[in-house]
Amino acid sequence: MNATPSRWSVVWRQAPLLVALVVLWLFLWDEITVVSVITGIGLAILVTRVLYLPPVLLSGRFNPWRGLLLGLRMIVDVITASLQVAWRAIDPRWQPMNSIIAVQLDTHSDLVLTLTAEAISVVPGTVVVDVDRGRSVLYLHALGTRTEADVDAIRSSVLATEERILLAMGTREEAARVRSHRKRVREAKREEREGGRP
Repeated sequence: MNATPSRWSVVWRQAPLLVALVVLWLFLWDEITVVSVITGIGLAILVTRVLYLPPVLLSGRFNPWRGLLLGLRMIVDVITASLQVAWRAIDPRWQPMNSIIAVQLDTHSDLVLTLTAEAISVVPGTVVVDVDRGRSVLYLHALGTRTEADVDAIRSSVLATEERILLAMGTREEAARVRSHRKRVREAKREEREGGRP
């Protein structure tokens, strides 16, 4: 059972959003003065209070190495998918077979849910068309899903992206759960290989 975060914990975790809004305000004014900083702070507080949305609580954790790996993998995925989509566009033999796929995510964090949806939509060939926030389900449109194996591959790719995001910026508990899951998968594969030996 998760403990309810304290008021100061919520304020601290929301601080990056307030800072980002102030920085955006300063960029709009193209100058840093006492007046622009004070009005930026005032407007940031006003916007977050009047236009209230459910708080996006940050985990308070960021792993730079995992963040770098996440970014590099995103670059590789975008390049690979771009080449695949470009080839399909000019291949006269290719006949489109697309699917709407529901993917049940492990997280219930709005931030991780949003980042996963954005990461999936950036990669050509897939786009998130709907989100069930309450159940943490992404619905995405995917190209080239002719077989059930293709659908499973897309689903596995989305879950792997979620895992990389959790390892980079999820809570310690979420990161530990991902590492434990990966360890179990590796052990299962090793046992399967050893079991197949004569």
